[in-house]
Amino acid sequence: MPTAVLYCSDPLNERRVDAHFATEARQLRADGAAVHLVDHDALSAGDAERATARVPVGAGPLRYRGWMLPADRYAELDAALRRRGAQLLTDPDRYRRAHELPGWYTTFAGLTPVSRWLPTGPGQAPDPERLAALAAGLPPGAAVVKDYVKSRKHEWDAACHIPDLADRTALHRVVSRFVELQGEFLAGGVVLRAFEPFGAPGPAPDRAPGEVRVWWRDGVPRLVTAHPDSPADDFGPPGAAGAGTRPGLPDLDPVRAAVEALDCPFVTTDLALRADGVWRVVEVGDAQVSDVHRDVDPAALTRLLTAGRRP
Repeated sequence: MPTAVLYCSDPLNERRVDAHFATEARQLRADGAAVHLVDHDALSAGDAERATARVPVGAGPLRYRGWMLPADRYAELDAALRRRGAQLLTDPDRYRRAHELPGWYTTFAGLTPVSRWLPTGPGQAPDPERLAALAAGLPPGAAVVKDYVKSRKHEWDAACHIPDLADRTALHRVVSRFVELQGEFLAGGVVLRAFEPFGAPGPAPDRAPGEVRVWWRDGVPRLVTAHPDSPADDFGPPGAAGAGTRPGLPDLDPVRAAVEALDCPFVTTDLALRADGVWRVVEVGDAQVSDVHRDVDPAALTRLLTAGRRP
C-alpha cells in the first residue's frame, strides 16, 4: 500500500487540496495513494487540533507535503496526528535538522559557504557590536544575510548582500533591514554566510544558471531537477544512476556522504556552480516543504512521496 500523503487544504475550500499542490495530489490518487488534508492556516495559528480535524482517525504513517512550517509548529502537527492514531514519517527532530541551517550546517561545512548565526526574535536586530563579533567568524570580505531558513535575495542590495564585513555601519544597516522585512516570519535568528560568486564572476542576486535541486530519499539521490527559480528544467529525472554522470551535473558522492550523515529521510540539496568551476551546496531543506520546478513530471515527484525504502 503506497504511503498516504498529507496536503495543505485550499484556504477557500477545506475539502480540496491547495491549488499549488493539486496536480501532485491528482497524480497520487491516480497511483492509488491516499490523500488527506490539513488546514495550514489553523496550524500556523497554533490550533493543531482544528488543523488535523479532517485526518481520519487511525490514518497511520503519513508524509507531509505542503507549505513551510516553523519547526515548533511541525512538532505540534506531529503531536496532534499521534493523538489521532497517525504519525509523520519525518519526526520533528529530523524536520528541524534539515529545515534550519544550524541543524545541517556542521554536516555540510566543507561543501557550503562559511556561516555563523545568532538566535534572535522577530523585529529584534542584533546590535552593531554583536554583529561585528559574529562577522569575525567569517573570512574577510563580502557576505550575505538570511535567517535559519530563507534569505531576501530579491532585495539584494538592501537586505541581503553585505559588500564588506569590515564596514560595521553597512553590516548593521543590511541586517536590520532584513530583520524588518522578515517581520513575524523571521525563522530562528540571523545567519551571516561568506559570499561566494556563482555563475559569472561578481555579485549575482538571482539564481545562477545551472543551479540544481537534488531530491534524496533514504540517502539516495532519486531525482535531479533545475532549481524552481530557474527558467527551465534542463536536467530531467535521471534517477540515482544518472546523478553525477551526465555532462553538466555535479559529482554527488561528497554530498551523498553528508546526506547520509545528516540522517534525515527525505531532503533536498541545492547546488550551484561557483565561478571557479567548483560545485557548492547553497541550501539544504526538508523535501516535504521544498518546491518543485514547474517542468518536472508530477509522477516523478509522487514516486518519491510514496515509494518504499530502497535496499
